[in-house]
Amino acid sequence: MTTYVYPFSAGSMEQKDLLGGKGANLAEMTRMGLPVPPGFTITTEACRYFMHHGDIPAGLAEQIREQLIGVEESIGRRFGDPHEPLLVSVRSGAARSMPGMMETVLNVGLNDETVHGLAAMAGGDERFAMDSYRRLLQMFGRTVQDIDADLFEEVLDRQKAERGVATDVELSAADMERVVEEFKAIIRRETGADFPQDPHEQLHRSMLAVFRSWNAPRAIVFRNAERISHESGTAVNIGAMVFGNLDEDSATGVGFTRDPATGAPGIYGDFLVRAQGEDVVAGIRNTRSLPELEQVMPEVYAQLSGIMEQLEEHYRDLCDIEFTVESGTLWMLQTRVGKRTAAAAFRIAATLVEEGTISAEEALTRVSGAELTRLMFPHFAPDPGRRAIARGMNASPGAAVGPLAFTNEEAEAAQWDGTPAILVRRETNPDDLAGMIAAAGVLTARGGRTSHAAVVARGLGRTCVVGVEALEVDEADGVIRLNGEIAARRGDEISIDGTTGEVFLGAQPVEPSDVARYLSGEVTVEQAAAGEAGELVQAVHLLMGVADRVRRLRVRANADTPEDAARARDMGAEGIGLARTEHMFLGDRRPLVEALILAATPGERQVALDALLPLQRGDFLALMQEMGERPVTIRLLDPPLHEFLPDITELSVRIARAEEHEGATEHDLRLLDAVRRLHEQNPMLGLRGVRLGLSIPGLYGMQVRAILEAEALALADGGAPRVEIMIPLVSSVREVREIKQELLAVRDDVRRESGQDLTTTIGTMIELPRAALRADEIAQEAEFFSFGTNDLTQTTWGFSRDDVEAGFFFTYRDRGILLISPFESLDQFGVGELVRIGTERGRSTRPGLKVGVCGEHGGDPASIHFFHWAGLDYVSCSPFRVPVARLEAGRAALLEEEFTPQH
Repeated sequence: MTTYVYPFSAGSMEQKDLLGGKGANLAEMTRMGLPVPPGFTITTEACRYFMHHGDIPAGLAEQIREQLIGVEESIGRRFGDPHEPLLVSVRSGAARSMPGMMETVLNVGLNDETVHGLAAMAGGDERFAMDSYRRLLQMFGRTVQDIDADLFEEVLDRQKAERGVATDVELSAADMERVVEEFKAIIRRETGADFPQDPHEQLHRSMLAVFRSWNAPRAIVFRNAERISHESGTAVNIGAMVFGNLDEDSATGVGFTRDPATGAPGIYGDFLVRAQGEDVVAGIRNTRSLPELEQVMPEVYAQLSGIMEQLEEHYRDLCDIEFTVESGTLWMLQTRVGKRTAAAAFRIAATLVEEGTISAEEALTRVSGAELTRLMFPHFAPDPGRRAIARGMNASPGAAVGPLAFTNEEAEAAQWDGTPAILVRRETNPDDLAGMIAAAGVLTARGGRTSHAAVVARGLGRTCVVGVEALEVDEADGVIRLNGEIAARRGDEISIDGTTGEVFLGAQPVEPSDVARYLSGEVTVEQAAAGEAGELVQAVHLLMGVADRVRRLRVRANADTPEDAARARDMGAEGIGLARTEHMFLGDRRPLVEALILAATPGERQVALDALLPLQRGDFLALMQEMGERPVTIRLLDPPLHEFLPDITELSVRIARAEEHEGATEHDLRLLDAVRRLHEQNPMLGLRGVRLGLSIPGLYGMQVRAILEAEALALADGGAPRVEIMIPLVSSVREVREIKQELLAVRDDVRRESGQDLTTTIGTMIELPRAALRADEIAQEAEFFSFGTNDLTQTTWGFSRDDVEAGFFFTYRDRGILLISPFESLDQFGVGELVRIGTERGRSTRPGLKVGVCGEHGGDPASIHFFHWAGLDYVSCSPFRVPVARLEAGRAALLEEEFTPQH
């Protein structure tokens, strides 16, 4: 029989896929001898079975009862015993951390009888027992029975108002008993049945609720954002309850072994006396800083500090912990490698290298290209005159500016309008995830650095300020108030500084980050070290050096102008992987292209080509001069010619109006004829790419002559250019052969005329599925390949790159068909398979064939790992993404043994 339940004493941290992250780490702490309440984990296998069959697997119920008996024996109390009851917590635990996305139910096992036994065990403390009971009713009602949480909150708020107190802690035992009765009445009214008194029924239904929460809307949104598979499922952790709300010597808290916002050493976190864990992370009570625990409970603080140091040494990384103190006894409820900001990730990795804890190579695997991208974002420019209207806790750094939004819908609408909002809430909860993803930043009136808002914002890379106590958030009226006065309304722009915790009215000016200035070559690492972010820049410098040393993939840039080429070179590009010649024909050159299109005779066509030749030669020479000895890959003209012509409707209207007066010109009439002649229903699959070169005699010959003459000039001037000419959109070796013959003839002419030994190579873009499948034939003529994954994705999926994300993509994402747009991150099992096939078949004909990729995927971290695995030689991306590609290429080399293509 399959084992679906493991005691904490039987697992380890390596079993995250089976036991989930929380269960695996509880097992690891148990193995380390740390004080963990006894318990057991129901595996992710059981969850997957439930999702597929709608019921639990055979044998699971018996295994749960068996392990529950073991917990009873360990703790000396029985589940359901009215005199000395064992209570348990029921918590989720996915393999990859999903903080706050799924469900938790505490105090399972309480009922109208066992609540009195709990009070007796607590020395007759009826208030504590009733508080624990109301928490179970509230969590069970919301989580298991899907009752509106506000119904319970309204009862609590009304009770506090009647008693004239501000917090739950101030309510008496009698108050709590009234709350319990009202909560039970809510459950009876909303479900048509009483709250279940059988502890085993409570446990069973709580477990199923956790399973179901795997597919809760907020969990799906989170997995889509984090690119987590929807198939893996969650484990369920059942542990003996320990009570942070028992007495004044009890507490609960969350901590980090280093500051998760900055990476600075020291203990960071929050705690509350006489509270349960949900009180801390929910942000409903403003917490106390964890170092203050030393004054409140010095012995507990000393023990906790030692355990945190032990955990960091064991995991060799920043650890995030949850703990409870019950009447002076410390219990560890969870640990994991903690989420951190991008800045903290780089600082911690570099610091651990300096401390000798990890190698520089391992440190590189601890950071990511996505985090580096965040460090390159701008921050607020210094302004001595700027005055903050309020200040809170700096939960997740960065500069965020945007209109005020109070709901998910408002934040998502602002994102669609191209102006991401600042989502402002009293405190966030897991249902706010969609708005947090859409927003530029998050602002809350309550909560600390370990609140839901702070933890999730750090994971998402969003700027976040929490615990702005002076802030009153009025969602109903769409305003925020300070000292009773309206400070800003829905839609007004505000700015939040996640580094200082400050809040400003209006849009504050931003400037480039020190990391961006260093990576762009604007300042040296020594110059940057003197600034505020000196330590961070040095950490980035260290890890970029490791990446450049270990990576096999070369990194080039997509650049069409000398300015782009210079920027790319300064950012570490090792060449140009894609120079798009169509971008050189815009602006004041458009009339020359029109003349080419309108040419009615070979003579007229040649005149137009002769006019374009010197301009193109100057373009290409400038690129070669900027790149020096670095390779420059130039793509011959690719887009449909009609893109260079006026819109047919606008031109027709213009001509019609002209004919009403002085009459249309011959030029306009010829232009209209050309527009009509070149009009296509689907131009992306029409007259473009190599088809242009075959259809318009001399066009590609002119471009190649310009390239080769520029190369000859560079050679004559003492340069050493490395030029590659790329034929676009081929699907057949015959197309390549036809064009190549023309190009070779031009090369022979320029060699003879210039007297220079030109070394230009001629290759092709692989952008169509047929080209990838017939790559062995195409390699007979092509001297190199470059995969154009943008068009290859369009033609493989049948998706329009321009339309997919404005249409049905979100339906696909919400249903889990696609976790991310295939234009943003490579479809590794579809488009990626064509890349792999094309590379292998091309090299079967031409061993050592150089292969690169020049689509947007060349700068996407996940795609870069695939390209390394597939054996490509280089990636090419936009200049800004070159540092990201360099970093990820290094990580890909170090993590190649762990890589498998992902759906």
